[in-house]
Amino acid sequence: MAVGAAARVAAFSVHVFTALGAACALLALTAAAGADWVAMFGWLGLALVIDGVDGTLARRLDVAATLPRWSGEALDLMVDFTTYVLVPAYALATSGVLPAGLGAPLAVAIVVSGAIYCADRQMKTADNYFTGFPVLWNAAAFHLFVAKLPPAAAAMLVVALVVLTFVPYRTIHPLRVKHLFGLNVAVVAVWGVLALYALFRNLDPGLPAVLALSLAAVYLLGIGIIPSRR
Repeated sequence: MAVGAAARVAAFSVHVFTALGAACALLALTAAAGADWVAMFGWLGLALVIDGVDGTLARRLDVAATLPRWSGEALDLMVDFTTYVLVPAYALATSGVLPAGLGAPLAVAIVVSGAIYCADRQMKTADNYFTGFPVLWNAAAFHLFVAKLPPAAAAMLVVALVVLTFVPYRTIHPLRVKHLFGLNVAVVAVWGVLALYALFRNLDPGLPAVLALSLAAVYLLGIGIIPSRR
């Protein structure tokens, strides 16, 4: 069956929408180069919203079948690597969050492990869980900036997450995993509201907000370990 022009335009618009995440990455990197961390995380947050929506649009419009010439998966991976891995690694390397002399080596570990993870064809399970730490370095960097841990503690956390990238435990995709879906979405929503509050407070939201953000992060990274009923 021939695909109409309107369907092709609609499908291509989804690819353009996804590619806007790359624009967010560039703007975030520009902000990071000027040490404007609030702006950087703002752009990375917008990229996160785009990434959370574009997959649903692509499936609804059957973009893969309508425009087989372009790979939405490849486009998504390229954008994800820049926004989830590369820009946050640059921020951690240059901000002073990590110990002097360790920023660059740890950032290299982040981008190398992140690149390998993005190429892993088994990064997702059949029931939409991620395998290992799903290179959420944008969120990890955000927590390190907000929590203001001692540099040595921040370095240990980075090393732990790099190792967890290759540990075969399950991490939820909060919008696609059916187990505890309502609770997962609620936790993500609370985390999002608190993250916005932290941005408005110049990454200094106060101890209660930091603790709440940390609890939400621990839940989202750890709840997948609990077996779900089949």
